Amino acid sequence: MKAIALLRTRVVHSETAFAELVLWRLPKPAAGSAHGFKYRLAYVVNGVCVVRYDNETGKGDHRHFDGEETAYVFSTPDRLIADFERDIERWNHENRDA
Repeated sequence: MKAIALLRTRVVHSETAFAELVLWRLPKPAAGSAHGFKYRLAYVVNGVCVVRYDNETGKGDHRHFDGEETAYVFSTPDRLIADFERDIERWNHENRDA
């Protein structure tokens, strides 16, 4: 079985911000992950990625939020997207005066 693209979309939030979501189902887990998904979700504001969730090969599941990287516990694609959207809302709220 080859990798199957499940999602590839760009969501424009404003003239200066967009989110890009890419998700694949893999035939076997990527190195560092215990599940069969590969993903990259990014929120970019003024050309800077301020929120990102990914499972880079060998690095495992993790998230970047406002310059800090932390481990992420992946459960389902739906939960991943919900967590990502929650972090976008949080970042926008915390930076609304910037």
